[in-house]
Amino acid sequence: MSAVLSPSTPVVDLAAVKTRQQAAWSTGNYAVVGTTLQIVGENLCEALDLRSGAHVLDVAAGNGNATLAAARRWCEVTSTDYVASLLDAGRARAQAEGHAIRFQEADAENLPFPDASFDAVLSTFGVMFTPDQDKAASELARVCKPGGRIGLANWTPESFIGQLFKTIGKYVPPAPGVKSPALWGTKARLEELFGRSAKEIRTTSRQFTFRYASPAHWIDVFRTYYGPMNKTYGALDAGKQAAFTQDVLALMARDNRSGDGTLVLPSEYLEVVIERK
Repeated sequence: MSAVLSPSTPVVDLAAVKTRQQAAWSTGNYAVVGTTLQIVGENLCEALDLRSGAHVLDVAAGNGNATLAAARRWCEVTSTDYVASLLDAGRARAQAEGHAIRFQEADAENLPFPDASFDAVLSTFGVMFTPDQDKAASELARVCKPGGRIGLANWTPESFIGQLFKTIGKYVPPAPGVKSPALWGTKARLEELFGRSAKEIRTTSRQFTFRYASPAHWIDVFRTYYGPMNKTYGALDAGKQAAFTQDVLALMARDNRSGDGTLVLPSEYLEVVIERK
């Protein structure tokens, strides 16, 4: 018997959601923000215990933090994203360091690689933003060799960034029926996504600390260069922009530990190592 949608069941146009997301991540210059997150990629590669010569795929790689971290460990790296300008930024960084890395435009929900192509598959704050979470997780597992590893860094729901996106949602509501990206930062959702393909899922709670000249400086940088923030401000009138700014400042004040007017703000993320069956 076929399933019947009730009138209240949201019908999600995932293709339209993806198009809007791609436009958002293409706005501004994520590389300005992304470069500051480099330590996350380095720690993830250590957690995966990468070995020289391993074939590594970085999915939704942005400007290449995990990509470069793996290349610095003499791995054979393929770096993918669906935003060409971000791959260009990663390519420039790789060339500056002398790494031979393959860069390729690719959708995390439809990776253009055969089954079991890579020893390790990585994503730092990238694949978690895909609208079709189940499809993206399935693709990560598909291209990873049996016995290989999938490594992820995902913001948690209660982290500063998790709460930032919740705040954004109050002003610019997400499409009905689309799951929160921050669910990737929970053990329960990871079990749902990878339980059937994983031999073991190990998670470690870590903190990334945003360090800026002041809270206002952080807002200025993110409003200018971080696509989701840029798009949020662009969608609001002046009054709502001011209210949104105050809400973000209040959120930052909750955890800012600088004590001197600068911003020293930890944001929790889940470091994930999945052993592939």
